[in-house]
Amino acid sequence: MLLVIDCGNTNTGFAVYEDTNCVGSWRTSTNISRTADEYAVWLKQLLALKGLVTNDIKGIIIANVVPETSFNLISLSEKYFEIRPMVVGKTGVDLGIIIDIDDPKEVGADRVVNAVGALDRYTGSLIVVDFGTATTFDVVDADGTYRGGVIAPGINLSLEALYNAAARLPRISISETKNSGAPINLLNVIGKSTKAAMHSGIFWGYIGLIEGIVNRIKNEFAKPMTVIGTGGLANIFYDATDSIDHLDEDITNAGLVLIYKRNLPWK
Repeated sequence: MLLVIDCGNTNTGFAVYEDTNCVGSWRTSTNISRTADEYAVWLKQLLALKGLVTNDIKGIIIANVVPETSFNLISLSEKYFEIRPMVVGKTGVDLGIIIDIDDPKEVGADRVVNAVGALDRYTGSLIVVDFGTATTFDVVDADGTYRGGVIAPGINLSLEALYNAAARLPRISISETKNSGAPINLLNVIGKSTKAAMHSGIFWGYIGLIEGIVNRIKNEFAKPMTVIGTGGLANIFYDATDSIDHLDEDITNAGLVLIYKRNLPWK
């Protein structure tokens, strides 16, 4: 079995795959102070709930955008699983795609992995929109070349900035827009209370950002493109815009599995 680790700025995901089938997945907040021992205590208990032990894991691959966590994640792999992990972006790891930007080393591991996963599941030229700490738009052409993209502040960053910068505005959560008792009616833009106005502004503002950037990318690329939404908040926006063709929440893990298989044998 393969353990895939996706370390993002906000959360770190762990998932176990048997071939291409996910048999268990878990998330924890990304914390640069969390030690390998702390990861191990937490992860061993979760594996046990699925009837798994560390010896069941025969390979590990890591995609990491938080350099300060690298030592402890690698230590977790080597100390508790006795495995040298494959790390996306390190010398010797074949990604299977061409990265056509000014400095390929600048591209975050998560964006590259998303591109690999998308190319395996969809045809033609692609835009992968990842709703995470940042909202990223990554462009991959039909030949499998990563062509660059767009990085915008994530929606939760925008909400936090609004709360911190405006003394009289309350803290709100974007997830409230999906609840039946939410203070915003998604059929209307005009809010009848401060919270409703904030929900409307942040929600429809992001819909405008998504639609505007996707349209501009398509115009610049001048070819038909398929748009895939992924990331923890993608489901909130998917039903509210025609700009996203597919919702694919596990595309990052799928990309990690493919990269691992492409680089076998790995010792």
